[in-house]
Amino acid sequence: MIRQLTPADFDAVITLGEIVHGSGYMDIAELTAIYHKGIKNGINANFVALENDQLIGFRLTYAAGQWPHDQWCTVDQWGVDFNDVCYFKSNTIAESGRGQGLGGKLLAASKAAVMAQGAKAGVSHLWQQSPNNAAVRYFTKAGGKLIKQHPQRWHQRYMGDDYICVLCGEDCHCVACEMLLLF
Repeated sequence: MIRQLTPADFDAVITLGEIVHGSGYMDIAELTAIYHKGIKNGINANFVALENDQLIGFRLTYAAGQWPHDQWCTVDQWGVDFNDVCYFKSNTIAESGRGQGLGGKLLAASKAAVMAQGAKAGVSHLWQQSPNNAAVRYFTKAGGKLIKQHPQRWHQRYMGDDYICVLCGEDCHCVACEMLLLF
């Protein structure tokens, strides 16, 4: 079942994020801020996937005009005004839920919400080293186009010393694929 994220889900989201992405991936203050950045015009663009009342996935999304771009955003190559672009922050699926199309379903739910909010496109940084490159594959299948690859996007000098990558440990060299999805 896919439904909107609520604050009651925060602990489970943080736990799953650390299992999939690594220790220090996100804390309660960061998740609270992300949650609020995803709500615009009374519409929540953050979603969770549940199976037998267990959280097995989540999609966190910033509403268009409610997030700051950084050095990892190649805005001049998007072809869409920055203020019309949402940010698909994180799509995370537990190992037990993989291969069922949940990533695409969560993306579709967020896409419908941000379109209702008024967004014209969405950008994301996809984890190229995700299991079987699933992150880039599902976003491409949804219509996403590669803008630029960003090596070391999640390196500790950018993420903070508390972040420990599940693949690289304390010296993350994973690549972020900046991708744009036009609506």
